[in-house]
Amino acid sequence: MNFLGHLFLSGDEPLVTVGNFMADAVKGRDLSRYDPEVERGIRLHRAIDTFTDEHPMHRTGRARVREHAGRYAGVVMDLFYDHLLAAHWQHWHPEPLPSYAQRMYRLLLSHEAIMPERTRRMLPYMMQGDWLSSYAHIEGLGRALEGLSRRAPRGAAMHGAEQVLVEHFERYHAEFEEFLPGIQQMLLVRT
Repeated sequence: MNFLGHLFLSGDEPLVTVGNFMADAVKGRDLSRYDPEVERGIRLHRAIDTFTDEHPMHRTGRARVREHAGRYAGVVMDLFYDHLLAAHWQHWHPEPLPSYAQRMYRLLLSHEAIMPERTRRMLPYMMQGDWLSSYAHIEGLGRALEGLSRRAPRGAAMHGAEQVLVEHFERYHAEFEEFLPGIQQMLLVRT
């Protein structure tokens, strides 16, 4: 799961959502410097990542895209899952995606002071490009992959990977339809 998936799985607690969002930029196990709810969000993010990386459907999808994306197959899969969530958003969430995205941007912006520098620098670009809503369209997914391909060391393999999703869309969609309820169930049991 990428940004949209993590936000979606955060629930309704604002500081948990913020912690989940910024967790990739937080290193180490000692999280005592953060508010307990932010810490909970960081730990939630890590649990989501672990579950995702170990899930059989995610592994199957990664194997399918590995020929194109190489070592970045996992990153590409996270973006594929955000696209599949966004493209079928109304199936998973009652609030329209554009409204949800704007609400998330406001929430994140109102807590940017507690975010690591790396996250604070990225947030304006995310908002300006409306990344969360743009994931719903294959062109938006392509732009996200293109941007990552330029920023990541030897990331060129990610460029154009959205075509693998297009080519195998039904398989990815069916795998995602099994994966997402599984992760939601894991989170219910966890809380």
